[in-house]
Amino acid sequence: MWYWLFAGPAVLLAFLSLRGERRRADYVARRLAEKTMAFPPATLIVPVKGEDEGLRENLAALVSLDYPDLELVIAAREAADIPAGVLPARAKIVLAHEPQSDTAEKIQNLLAGVRVARKRSEVLAFADSDGRVNPGWLKALVMPLAEEGIGASTGFRWFTPEPPDFWSLLRGVWDAVAAGTLGPGNNRFVWGGAMAIRKDVFFEIRVPEYWEDAISDDYALSAAVHEAGLRIAYAPGALTPCFDHVTAGRFFPWIRRQLSITRVYNPHHWWLGLIAHTIYCGGMAASIAASIAGGRLAEWALLAQLAPGMLKGLNRAILAKAAMPEQEAWFRRHSWVHAIWVPLGTWVWLVALLSSAWGKSVEWRGRTYELQRRFPV
Repeated sequence: MWYWLFAGPAVLLAFLSLRGERRRADYVARRLAEKTMAFPPATLIVPVKGEDEGLRENLAALVSLDYPDLELVIAAREAADIPAGVLPARAKIVLAHEPQSDTAEKIQNLLAGVRVARKRSEVLAFADSDGRVNPGWLKALVMPLAEEGIGASTGFRWFTPEPPDFWSLLRGVWDAVAAGTLGPGNNRFVWGGAMAIRKDVFFEIRVPEYWEDAISDDYALSAAVHEAGLRIAYAPGALTPCFDHVTAGRFFPWIRRQLSITRVYNPHHWWLGLIAHTIYCGGMAASIAASIAGGRLAEWALLAQLAPGMLKGLNRAILAKAAMPEQEAWFRRHSWVHAIWVPLGTWVWLVALLSSAWGKSVEWRGRTYELQRRFPV
């Protein structure tokens, strides 16, 4: 009896997690098949802060984007933040020279890029320096902005470490869960490494005010869009491969920082995540314990709990492969981890959520920021 108080909700939650997967797959296929001949002039802003693995190649990919009228702006706080030999020939460089404040340095750099953006650009797009975009990335990101009611569009990242190692692959499995929440309808967030917004909308909904004293550019921009009554569209063609690697010593602080920021900027979804993963992991532990004790029914309950999550993980990888055909060889070799490692990734999610429940600050690239949510009213 006590066993089913743990296992029953976990099994139910596992099957409920599959809701909407067919609709999401149809949406991704439709978006990837979209074509248009007209693209407005755009400015793409990329903040740089020190060395990233493959930084030179990542910036070169941005210069090589297949987009008819594009201005690339690379923004940094000071010249020393840009490593030697990484800058592409066709890029505008802006140095923010802003003093340290409660506003994240990344946001200060983005605002400096916005200020120097050419007047004729109608779209502001943003990318991170650790991703290596595909040629059609920006077209895919800009296309949804032509639709009525869309305030911003977003892609996401997909970790494709080459050569792979345990911690880098585990980071990919862990992070892909967030990618799996993006799809049709109004999405709850934009990801700062692949987001676009029309320039007039950017100022009409007062994004610079939302960025003031903020440490999360994407959560703050998401709040500005939603509070203006607009929607966020997911652009699967803007899924961004990230080839860098991570060690255990960097992985755990990274996931804690991600969820600490979520706890402050999006507490509703942080609590939902904590409750869901507590139920799921509690049910898994109960089924394993009951199976060891000889409960045959518990073995079937464990299988019923694990199978939907692993199927969903595999579906995430299949849709990511469709969005990033240039990485097909990587997916042929490594897609299996996104199914087989899902149970492990679930426990890592629980650890990350619990570890992020405390603490009033986070560290990012050598600076410590106080966690606070200050959006204008």
